[in-house]
Order: sequence, then C-alpha cells, then structure tokens
Amino acid sequence: MADTRAERIAELTAPLRVKPGSRVDLGRDFDPRYKGRLDKEKGAELLKTGVALLAEYQERLAAQNTYGVLLCLQALDAGGKDSTIRHVMSGVNPQGVKVSSFKVPSAEELDHDYLWRYTLRLPARGEIAIFNRSHYEEVLVVRVHPEHLDRQRLPETARGQGIWQRRYRDINNWERYLTDNGFRVVKIFLNISREEQRTRFMKRIDLPEKNWKFSAADVRERRRWDDYQVAFSEMLSETSTKWAPWYVVPADRKWFARICTAAILADTLIGLDPQYPVVSVEARKELQSAKRQLEREAPAGAPADPYAAEHGDGKG
Repeated sequence: MADTRAERIAELTAPLRVKPGSRVDLGRDFDPRYKGRLDKEKGAELLKTGVALLAEYQERLAAQNTYGVLLCLQALDAGGKDSTIRHVMSGVNPQGVKVSSFKVPSAEELDHDYLWRYTLRLPARGEIAIFNRSHYEEVLVVRVHPEHLDRQRLPETARGQGIWQRRYRDINNWERYLTDNGFRVVKIFLNISREEQRTRFMKRIDLPEKNWKFSAADVRERRRWDDYQVAFSEMLSETSTKWAPWYVVPADRKWFARICTAAILADTLIGLDPQYPVVSVEARKELQSAKRQLEREAPAGAPADPYAAEHGDGKG
C-alpha cells in the first residue's frame, strides 16, 4: 500500500521539477493552470494521501532525529502561500514544524550578512521548517528594487556588476552545505498567472472579511510583473541544483497547488526514509522489567496488559 502511494506521489511531482542546468523561461515553460489528468474530486483524495504520508513520515523523522527538512515557499502576492501551508500541514504534529515569515529586515538583521536571519530559523534535526518567503527574496525583490541594497550597507566590492551571480553562487553553496550536514532543502515556487492574481486582489477588496489581506503596495508591485518574471526565470535557472532542485507548482487552482506541495514534501521524506530507532538489548530488558511491574499493578478484574487485550498482541 505504501509503495503504491509513493508511486502516485512521485508521478505527480516529476513534471514540476526544474532540471538542474536548464534555462527557464517561466512564461514559456510552465502553465499556471496546468492540472495534469486530475479533477478536483480525485485531487481531494490525493491530498488526503499526501497529508497522511506527511504525518507518517514526520513522526519517523522526529524519532530518528538525524535529518531536518527546510521547505522554502516563494510566490508573488496572492500566490497562496499561507493557505497552502495551512492545508498541507493540517495532519502533522505542530511540535515538529515551525513556520517563519520574512518581512522587511530589522536594523539588527541589516547589521549582519544577508543570509544571517535565515540561518537563525533553520530546522533542528527531526524538524520541518517552512520559510514563507525565504532567502530567495535577496535575488528577487532586492533585484527588482535595487534600492534595497543601499539599506544593506554593502562595501563597494560586494556591489556592482556580477552581484546576482555571486548571490546565486553563495546560495547554492549554502544549500549544499546544509544538505551535506543532513538537512534537505525543498524549494517550491507557486506559479500564479497575472489574471488570477488580479481576480484574487479583487476578491480581497470586495469581501469585507478579506479587506485586511489587501495592501495598496500589492498593486504597486504588480506593475513590476514583467521584471519579476525575469527575476524568477533566472533564479530558477541558476539555483535549481541536484542537491536542492526547484519545483514550479501551478497555482491558479488552489486545490492543485496544495496537492502538489504535499506530494513534493512527502516525496522528499520518503526519499530520506527515516526509521524508528531500534533499542538495545539492555534497553529492551528494561522495557520488559517495567512491563512486568505495570502488570502487577493492574486492578482486580482489569487485564494485565490493556493494549494487548484489545489488539491481541502480547509483544513488549
């Protein structure tokens, strides 16, 4: 059963992966409305499968305490990052997951190198960390708005021609370092169309309960749509690596984006294949000794081992 589920998940994720070394043209290569052969009804079943796999493998990940997973979510405004996180992580233990959202850098953060604040939010072993926006903002919004570089107070030698290529190199090396140390980096770009973004903005304006989500700054950023498409295309081309590939998830249909995100994360955990620790012979002897003690404490008329009585399993 598990093998069948894993095969379905892998089949869904394969077309979304950006081949390392390829040159990406976002508008040409990826359709925001793509949904494969799925419809919404079949998709709901597959999402349940993905969420169930996540819950199962997250428990193993925490128990083994060897690997950590970093999920980076990037999207334009109204791309669906928040709702994707909410739905995909609905079945996991919240103690093993932490979500970080990165806004405008603080004065303290600007006094450090540009990767410093992201390093502070990395997962521990056994954890899944989610970056709602990530270190890739440093080659996206900062590239589209180069005036942000002034606030970073970089020396002249770190600015000027070649800065973006150097940042791609730095990020690739940083992610390779994390991977070499047991931390898998999963990168997902939620790819929304210009018209779908407009529709979602209008909904935020028209529905009073969604007014709080709208900002006039979102419309100003929308004017730079073409600049962002260029920045995303180059980012995907330069930073999709064998050790940390990008996945471009079609996001015009929220239900499909959620399925794909769950599938990508589940496929990553299945690939790690974390295992429950096997206790030593001495530890097992202690378990059996503790079991005998607890059995002696059973009240009159109660089974000595309630679990074994219910499940027909007398193993310790």
